[in-house]
Amino acid sequence: MTTHRKKPTRSAMGAVFAYTARHWARRKRMLATVAGAIVLATLADVFIPFFSGRLVDALLLADTARDVALSRALEAFAAMVALGAGMVALRHWGWMGMIPLSLGMMQDIAQETFARVQRFSTDWHANSFAGSVMRKVTRGMWAVDQLNDTLLLALLPSAFVLVATTILLAVQWPLMGAVVAIGALIYVATTVVLATTYIAPASKLSNAWDTRVGGTLADALGCNAVVKAYGAEDREDARLAAVVARWKRRSARTWYRHTLSGTGQHVVLLTVRSTLAAVGLWLWWRGQATPGDVTYMLTTYFVVHGYLRDVGMHVHNLQRSVNEMDELVELHATPMGISDHPNAAPIAITAGEVRFDAVDFHYGAHTTPLYEGLSITIKGGERVGLVGHSGSGKTTFVKLIQRLYDVTGGQILIDGQDVSQATQQSLRSRVAIVPQEPILFHRTLAENIGYGRPGARIDEIERAARLANAHDFIARLPKGYETLVGERGVKLSGGERQRIALARAFLVDAPILILDEATSSLDSDSEQLIQAAIARLLKGRTAIVIAHRLSTVRTLDRILVFDQGRIVEDGPHGVLMRNPNGRYRHLFEQQTGDLRAAE
Repeated sequence: MTTHRKKPTRSAMGAVFAYTARHWARRKRMLATVAGAIVLATLADVFIPFFSGRLVDALLLADTARDVALSRALEAFAAMVALGAGMVALRHWGWMGMIPLSLGMMQDIAQETFARVQRFSTDWHANSFAGSVMRKVTRGMWAVDQLNDTLLLALLPSAFVLVATTILLAVQWPLMGAVVAIGALIYVATTVVLATTYIAPASKLSNAWDTRVGGTLADALGCNAVVKAYGAEDREDARLAAVVARWKRRSARTWYRHTLSGTGQHVVLLTVRSTLAAVGLWLWWRGQATPGDVTYMLTTYFVVHGYLRDVGMHVHNLQRSVNEMDELVELHATPMGISDHPNAAPIAITAGEVRFDAVDFHYGAHTTPLYEGLSITIKGGERVGLVGHSGSGKTTFVKLIQRLYDVTGGQILIDGQDVSQATQQSLRSRVAIVPQEPILFHRTLAENIGYGRPGARIDEIERAARLANAHDFIARLPKGYETLVGERGVKLSGGERQRIALARAFLVDAPILILDEATSSLDSDSEQLIQAAIARLLKGRTAIVIAHRLSTVRTLDRILVFDQGRIVEDGPHGVLMRNPNGRYRHLFEQQTGDLRAAE
């Protein structure tokens, strides 16, 4: 897995904002309510300084016109109290509205991203760390919450206060308005430049290493049985320590840059504050401002200073949110690899005939094709074995039937229907598969057996388990079919996992069955019972058996011998064994060491 990431660009930020805007568009009314409440609440911060200035001027009249002073002071005070109360109520309303807005978006994003990742191609999953992908999704999901808070609860009121305050000051004192406007622009520009060009690259890289840490943890913990088997705990500790050390260095650089950027922003704020105070004193000296006006200016500045200071933090939070969402957005921009055709329809499989018609196929960027013009027909109900050395094309053959990959030429037909024109869900639901290494969910045995047929009754699940010779060991468990099997079925033996996978396939009752040496993990006592059950199951179905032990294909109707992507022999066991120079006979002799006994 590569850890080198491109530096954040405007296009990346634009992609994140566009992604967020699409989710906002689903909740326009809620968004408008939150934004409107926050903007109205912010009006108090704009006008309270004005009335505080009027209050000071009223107090200065106390020596000459006490009644007038009291009246004006009370009016200013009442206005300040009303504005404060309105601010509290509106801000509460806005913040309350943020809860369903953000949680709704986070829910949609988690579900939609999971749905998309689930449908990525087999190649994509083979080249991705599950732990890293989970980290991208969860980190990006929480970044949405921070992005909403930053934009709606922080930057929106900050921008409103800065613009409204500048206008109010400029109306009375153009010079003061110019100082605030220019100072705010310089500060915001400095903050944005530092955040996007100085901090963001470092933050992007530290996020990539954070993802790597998650992937390394998941990789080691998911293979803990192997770690224990080889006493490799110290090696895995060292492996993680190396990754965490890189993460620490990258994160430290990011945090140092945050600190240096903050210091630079405070220098700009100090300059603005000093300039504004000097201009206020100058206006008072020239008689263009009363003490109340100066109080208004200074109070306004303190408000503006607070918002400006927070703008720096908000811009950094915004950039951090964008960085953390970027990997999530990239998942949504990643091509699906294998997707349903726009006019795809559910496939209807009855006989189960499988035909490869001049199929060409090569993996990814490989220049050498595995298949060139491969044509073969498997009749409905025919039981066919696939044999050959590792890498000869057997597994690819069945993966193409399931459309886990798309052919690069020709077509694959099932009962005359092109699989590329069928919906993937309908195709795979009609093809049952038992892999050589069965994978179970950390769920109950009943749920694992019934996975391919949602809604199956417990008696149907038990019947499938009996056919797979699994019912007896399940019945001996304290919780029976309600027993949790552990992550990937770790609580069961290899043979038990294989029998659960067989039971799952029996329950599906699909017209096409693929067995990848389904008895390889069974003990000798169970194997005979399973072989008999499989023989019953195969009747009336198209069965494709990938054989590693050639003794398992002797009774099949037909055997296809693969060699470097070509079918070099085709026929039943007896016919193939009569060819003294045949590849199948050679493979069989290698395994048995006794040709006459095998015959």
